[in-house]
Amino acid sequence: MTVDSIWSYPPQAVREPGGDPTGFTVVAPDGVVGHVDREADHFGMRHLVVDTGVWVFGQSVLVPVGVVTGVDAGERRIEVACSRTEIKAAPRFRTDSETMDPDYLRRVGEYYHGLPPRDPNVA
Repeated sequence: MTVDSIWSYPPQAVREPGGDPTGFTVVAPDGVVGHVDREADHFGMRHLVVDTGVWVFGQSVLVPVGVVTGVDAGERRIEVACSRTEIKAAPRFRTDSETMDPDYLRRVGEYYHGLPPRDPNVA
């Protein structure tokens, strides 16, 4: 996967055209991450802002859509390849203005791109 592709949904993550993932549950192989607060696409860097509830001290996290392994619109569920620990270790998301900061988004993309590849067929 290239750094650029971290910002695009992979082919196996089929989405309904124009579908809004707001409110979908985000699930890592090791458990629930949180719920999608919103999806954004600034500078061609499409990502999800995920409200983690109390899991990460009530913080939100930014997840590039390239790590999505599946979308189930009926179940309102999005599966991601990375673990909760890997998501928690990503560059910290503090304010909404960061979704408009290309340098911050680049750091996030490089972090997720550098994670070990996963076989989406193995839990």
